[in-house]
Amino acid sequence: MTLSSAPEPVTGGLRRLTSTLYTYAFCDEFVLLYPVYALLFSDTGLSVWQTSSLFALWSLTGVLLEVPSGVWADAVSRRLLLWLGPLLTAAGFALWVLVPSYPAFALGFVLWGAGGALGSGALEALVHDELDRLGAAGRYAAVMGRARAAGLVATMAAMGAAGPVFDRGGYLAVGAASVLVCLLAAGVATRFPEHREPSARGGGRAGGLRAGLAEARADRSVRGALLLVPAVTAVWGALDEYAPLLVRDTGVAAGTVPWLLLVIWAGATAGGLLAGPAERLGTAGFAALLTGAALALATGALLGTPAGLVLVGVAFGGFQLATVLADARLQGRIDGTGRATLTSVAGLGSELATFAVYAAYAALATSAGHATAFAWAAVPYAVAAVLLAASGRRSGAGRGGARNESPDSAARTQ
Repeated sequence: MTLSSAPEPVTGGLRRLTSTLYTYAFCDEFVLLYPVYALLFSDTGLSVWQTSSLFALWSLTGVLLEVPSGVWADAVSRRLLLWLGPLLTAAGFALWVLVPSYPAFALGFVLWGAGGALGSGALEALVHDELDRLGAAGRYAAVMGRARAAGLVATMAAMGAAGPVFDRGGYLAVGAASVLVCLLAAGVATRFPEHREPSARGGGRAGGLRAGLAEARADRSVRGALLLVPAVTAVWGALDEYAPLLVRDTGVAAGTVPWLLLVIWAGATAGGLLAGPAERLGTAGFAALLTGAALALATGALLGTPAGLVLVGVAFGGFQLATVLADARLQGRIDGTGRATLTSVAGLGSELATFAVYAAYAALATSAGHATAFAWAAVPYAVAAVLLAASGRRSGAGRGGARNESPDSAARTQ
């Protein structure tokens, strides 16, 4: 089926898929608890150590459930996982505000981590397969880029709305609004179209994982795409947690910090929106994108001024764009039925690499400050760019211009 052969059904199906996706992405991030949950923990009497242990528990939950949830998504319905995830998150948020205590916070983070893991891999796989069914797989990067932009807009809107809601009703009001938006996200997820049949592989979920990994072992391009995802996402995915500290170190007043954070996240939003036009970037172009973003990050951080944060925003935009394109490359190279499984394997790689980034950042920032730590964070991207450029040259010389690949894949590598 192609867009030209059946324009009405395809147009209608594409409209339903994208409108549902963008609404789901917005609801998933429009959580008013985000800007204030650390304050809730502190006001409940938790120590910094206890708060840090909650973050560690949250991350550990995601790591342990990332791949199993992807295998499950291939074995059953991906749409099922997408509406079940927000329900678990809603239950966790409700616990936080109804019975605020360390055990409730811990259980809430486990539920939140489980909810996030259920959607990771399942969402990308569902969207790609539905686009492919409509003959529009080539739009995947543009569609997912807009979805990520919708999520970032929701995050910024939540930052703006949290203050007034908190002033009127405190943590209970902010928590109630967060629970309601999670329930709304679950309702929106039921509208996702899904035309695939659950995987009928033998061996159960373990068999699904083995089949997915076998595809990665057999195809070098799949292995490369799997490694590219964490290489692109892990560092800047960790840096966003420290961005407020970088902003504060420029010497601005505390009340100005949120506004300058909006500048950085506006850059990331723009990066997501550019994914469509940039989808045809080849390996050399991708390497150039990482190089430019790395230079912008290091320069902007070392300037140590509010104006330098504009460059940090440019860098975040470049990294967001690279993240979407890396995911699109991975989806374009997966041929088997284990799409959600392999996407979750890439997500696990990102989670583990992020742990390493947290440790390295703590050491650097403690000894040299946040600006220096941000500047050093540009180094892995520069290294990745060099390796990508070298890989592209070797690949081009090896295939001699003749490679047996699908038109969509060929378009991305030219």
